Amino acid sequence: MNVNESALPQIRKQTVIWLGTALALFLVLVLLGLVMRLNQAGALHATPDLFYAIMTLHGLGMSGAMFMSSIAAVWYLLSRYIKPYAGLMWSSYLLIVLGAVGLVIGTLVGRFGPGWYVLYPLPFASSIWPAWATGLSVISLVLLGTGWLLAQLTLLGSLAQRYGAGNLLGWQYFTSRQPSVPIPPIVLITVISLISGALTTVAGAVLFLLYIAKWLNDALQFDALLLKNVVFLFGHTIVNITMYLGIAAVYELLPKFTGRPWSMNRVVAISWNTVLLFVLGAYFHHLYMDFAQPVTLQYLGQILSYSSAVPATVVTVFGVGAQVYRSGMRWSFVPLSFFLGITGWVIGGLAAVVDSTIALNTVLHNTLWVPAHFHTYFVLGYLLILLGMTFHITESQRESRAMAALTTMVVGGTGFLLMFYLGGVEGVPRRFAGYLGIDSHTLSATAQLLAQIAAGFVVLFLLGLLVYLAALGRKRTAAA
Repeated sequence: MNVNESALPQIRKQTVIWLGTALALFLVLVLLGLVMRLNQAGALHATPDLFYAIMTLHGLGMSGAMFMSSIAAVWYLLSRYIKPYAGLMWSSYLLIVLGAVGLVIGTLVGRFGPGWYVLYPLPFASSIWPAWATGLSVISLVLLGTGWLLAQLTLLGSLAQRYGAGNLLGWQYFTSRQPSVPIPPIVLITVISLISGALTTVAGAVLFLLYIAKWLNDALQFDALLLKNVVFLFGHTIVNITMYLGIAAVYELLPKFTGRPWSMNRVVAISWNTVLLFVLGAYFHHLYMDFAQPVTLQYLGQILSYSSAVPATVVTVFGVGAQVYRSGMRWSFVPLSFFLGITGWVIGGLAAVVDSTIALNTVLHNTLWVPAHFHTYFVLGYLLILLGMTFHITESQRESRAMAALTTMVVGGTGFLLMFYLGGVEGVPRRFAGYLGIDSHTLSATAQLLAQIAAGFVVLFLLGLLVYLAALGRKRTAAA
């Protein structure tokens, strides 16, 4: 039921501003990523304090920009069914922008550079950056988290108002094929994502409030392992639900191109409920190297990592296959970007499962394999879905430009990621500003060569991204 058709044009304009801001941030952050790879290749010579400040901004900024875009996209798609609360979403947008500006100043000007994990006590244990940079950066993260939480609670409240809080998780489908309150798949997946996201955003907010207290009173001391658990509970979940929200949009939009309904059913409901059950504990695989962590949690991390990854992935892949098989669909930019994005999600997920396997993690964890798998999630997974969503929402008609951009980005992104994977297999360490200090001359030379090749592919990817941005918008003339 489309209950808000008259409001959609205004909501669309607001969504385009959100998405435009996120894509602009993404473009800048890709450039910063290129700077890091050029520095590792030996082509640039950034000072370590600048490199780690860039790395901090790149990681935090990418996670935030992509999450921001996923919230905006599903908000627009859900606005057909629920009250959109545009004023609250504008407030969320303002908080996010203020937080982003503060973080840019704190990192690039103040050289705040503990890494995107901002693990305690690193923000307070360095004399490289001034105290004001720590305070501004942490306050900015609180603003970002507040903006995200406001948007998530706004959407959850609207969905509960429309469908009833007791129906949002789709449990009515467990026992009945035709429940009294049917919900579309996008509602279920969004609710699963936002419940997880809201809970962990609150946890992240508590963490950063403790950081502010530490900044104001340096005598305060906290348990480093406990706070590390909170960091990864927050960060790991936010990254994952960004992808899930993109998947929700695919469930909603792909049928518009295949002409086939993608209805809710018992299998979809059960599979996505397992995600809610397991995703909050899947982050434990990030702490395998922490010998003080209880061993039970280490084994639980592997079990939950596998359990959260498989059901929704399998059901979604089979669903996409059923949608496109013999549908006669024209493979235009939007469905093709969705299909490739799902493929990237699966590949990145398999690489993540490899890393979450304890026996393999002991070898791969501190290597480039780790950025390989989460960059796959974003670059060839969620990003491609985002580009398809944005192309659809902006009602762009420059199909040939977009297809050329997609080809260029996929080639550039694949080459860039392959260098990460090869580096991980070779044992190239992650988070190094440069590789000249590696004891092994062979490994140092290999790491630099891979970084050089990766930088070339990043340039190709950037060219494709610029072509894509030029493709957004409606044709004004036949030659446009």
